[in-house]
Amino acid sequence: MIKAAIFDLDGTLLNRDESVKLFIDNQYGRLHRFVGHIPRAQFAARFIELDNRGYVWKDTVYQQLVDEFKVKDITWEELLQDYVDEFQNNCVPFLGLIEMLEEIKRMDLKLGIITNGKGQFQMDNIRALGIEDYFDVILVSEWEGIKKPDSQIFERALERLNVSPTESIFVGDHPVNDVEAAKNVGMIGVWKRDFQWNAVEADFIVDDLAEVPLIIEKISAS
Repeated sequence: MIKAAIFDLDGTLLNRDESVKLFIDNQYGRLHRFVGHIPRAQFAARFIELDNRGYVWKDTVYQQLVDEFKVKDITWEELLQDYVDEFQNNCVPFLGLIEMLEEIKRMDLKLGIITNGKGQFQMDNIRALGIEDYFDVILVSEWEGIKKPDSQIFERALERLNVSPTESIFVGDHPVNDVEAAKNVGMIGVWKRDFQWNAVEADFIVDDLAEVPLIIEKISAS
């Protein structure tokens, strides 16, 4: 019997790729007087490349952009602060996010999030999606002092939810940080398919968030 569903954030609940595209387009327009000498498409493409789907923090990204494009009259620190302040206003959920959470709540399961990243930044994004109140626990790596794939962060979430690993599923897009790490502590690992990887070892694979409640029902019925 499944008693808890725990989720990754970026690439699982938050459509980060689309959010980044929207943010960087809006940043270019907002700060056009500083970056307007760079073609919009070039600025966006280079940001996305340097960002590496969120695995490079933006201090490094903006330092590189300022240097490469000879940006004047605004510092990389100011560009970074704009990112921290404004990204939350560009958060795009995956289709069916709220409906999925409502369905799981109707099933009387506990809900959690485990996400790597900066504490306040990630919480701002969760609130921007309008989903904070659905979750019984939210663990952000900066605040926890450990990050995925460290088993301790999964064990900590399970302890706070008061459920065993075998009573829990973890849904994430990263084969190692999410699926393998969850399986290593005894959880059921669900991979939300991402174009970056193939042949991921997971207990279940989903393309759409709407499939998650169906998987829970299937496991509970078996």
